[in-house]
Amino acid sequence: MPDLRSSQELLTTGQAANVIGCSRQHVVDLCNAGQLPHQTTPVHRRIRREDAETMAFRRRAAALQRELRREELRSLWLNRAIAGKLATNPRRVMQIAQDNLARFTEIHRGGTVEHWLNAWRAVLSEGPEVVMRTLTSEAPEAIELRQNSPFPGVLSEDERRRVLDSFGEYWQQHAR
Repeated sequence: MPDLRSSQELLTTGQAANVIGCSRQHVVDLCNAGQLPHQTTPVHRRIRREDAETMAFRRRAAALQRELRREELRSLWLNRAIAGKLATNPRRVMQIAQDNLARFTEIHRGGTVEHWLNAWRAVLSEGPEVVMRTLTSEAPEAIELRQNSPFPGVLSEDERRRVLDSFGEYWQQHAR
């Protein structure tokens, strides 16, 4: 039986997208632009696992070297407020996240979002401390995870608005 983690293993564009942490279409675009080596069959593209892992490493390294974009920082501010709610009422916040994950999984079954929902499921299974670290981290994986957050409904609309207003004031004064 072949080693499934072999660097010579050929991946579909969807599998490569999961390794890299992007959409399948982005993998296709990278292949078409000559930025991701691939093999072409009459119908499909295949990417060596080693090349997908190299691309994933490069993406993480590039993300660590750059400043957060406005929308990423805005999301971080909202998630810091969610982390505060988690610290004061972990049972309620974890339950909201679990309920949202179940609902989102039904909606997005089989799509690329399912990868991120499964990643959140793994984070939630580690408990509130790991969840708080993920919510407030500037690591590339955390930034990506927050794009598919299972935490809608944790903040009231008034709390959310206050965080966004505070962020807006901060951004105007400290815009990069």
